[in-house]
Amino acid sequence: MINLVFLIVAFLGMEFVAWFTHKYVMHGFLWVWHKDHHTPHHNKLERNDLFALIFAIPGILFTFLGAKANFNYLFFLGIGITLYGLSYFMFHDVLVHHRANLIKNRNNKYFRAVIKAHNDHHSGKKNYGFLFMIPWRYFKQEFNSNP
Repeated sequence: MINLVFLIVAFLGMEFVAWFTHKYVMHGFLWVWHKDHHTPHHNKLERNDLFALIFAIPGILFTFLGAKANFNYLFFLGIGITLYGLSYFMFHDVLVHHRANLIKNRNNKYFRAVIKAHNDHHSGKKNYGFLFMIPWRYFKQEFNSNP
């Protein structure tokens, strides 16, 4: 049971890490890596994708070290971080930016709220969260609307 708590805390905590990194690192001193994500292009890969590799390191490291230590709490922290990375990829790269055609039905209120918030971010609004640390107004608009 405690292992599940570590996994959930890691997953939820990664949204804050992603928000903080997006606001202060990607739109800060590493804008040089992130700016191609905000620039229209037809490339399959972006310099911005380097962030995915950096974010994968703690997940891989914790999972490996935790597995070597009889599947202790580090393993479950690593799995939580990795699951967040997979979720982020599915929402950001697949759902929002259509970099892979894996999600067929995007007509879901939660999906629409997340997509709208991220599209507004690309239009210059200060939304930096992604899975749930986005301004409440986006969820409110979608869940108070019909269909």
